Amino acid sequence: MTHSTRTDTHSPYLDGERDWRDTATRYALLPLRVFLGVTFIYAGLDKLTDSSFFADSGSGSVGDLMRTVRDSSAIPALVDLALKNPAGFGYAIAFGELAVGIGTLLGLLARLAAVGGALISLSLWLTVSWASDPYYFGNDLPYLMAWLPLVLAGASVFSVDAALRGRRRQRSEGYR
Repeated sequence: MTHSTRTDTHSPYLDGERDWRDTATRYALLPLRVFLGVTFIYAGLDKLTDSSFFADSGSGSVGDLMRTVRDSSAIPALVDLALKNPAGFGYAIAFGELAVGIGTLLGLLARLAAVGGALISLSLWLTVSWASDPYYFGNDLPYLMAWLPLVLAGASVFSVDAALRGRRRQRSEGYR
């Protein structure tokens, strides 16, 4: 005998009935996906349009930023690797942010894009914002945490991935 005090029951969608909670659950990650997608596209474009960012040294350059955070980072070897070719590292970050942002916004390979965003945020947290004290003043850790639900759930609505899933489902039903 099973006892339950739960009074709400969720439809398994077999009868097609959905209540507002089901709809809210389905769309819950959409605002996060739009925010992260737009933010990473903006960050990538901002770097690509700033000629001083790709310089080895000088105000606003990735080289100066890496030299500044080298001794306070969690992984100085990662910073040393970036310092071997600051411009190349800068382009890798900029194009990575752009690809992650576009993939996330369009929902194209959304989980892979979210993994990329999480890795970029993790590398920036371990290098650039590691010395933030207290830790929650660093902005890269919240971004890392924000990527994790998208890594787990992907893009379920308004996405290329969802459209492709729907087409595959229609094709498989047509073969029965």
